[in-house]
Amino acid sequence: MTGQPYAVGFSAPAAKDLNSLPEHAEDTVWDVLDAAAADPWGFRQWNADDPEGEDVSYTSVGQLSLTYWVNRPLHRLTILNIVRLG
Repeated sequence: MTGQPYAVGFSAPAAKDLNSLPEHAEDTVWDVLDAAAADPWGFRQWNADDPEGEDVSYTSVGQLSLTYWVNRPLHRLTILNIVRLG
């Protein structure tokens, strides 16, 4: 993808989850979001046979997973869910 990175926003539950993470896990969230903002479809976990569902993506790194929605018209990612195991 070329151009400006997507802006990042958080749903209320995701913001609460982010605030409760230890510092190292929060740093990992921001690292993942930097990559996602640069290329929202770089994490290929969605069902490629469902073109309407490709704007909701899921990525995981170790014990951390993020679910986000890509709002194409507003050029924005909204983090829907943050899960940390452990």
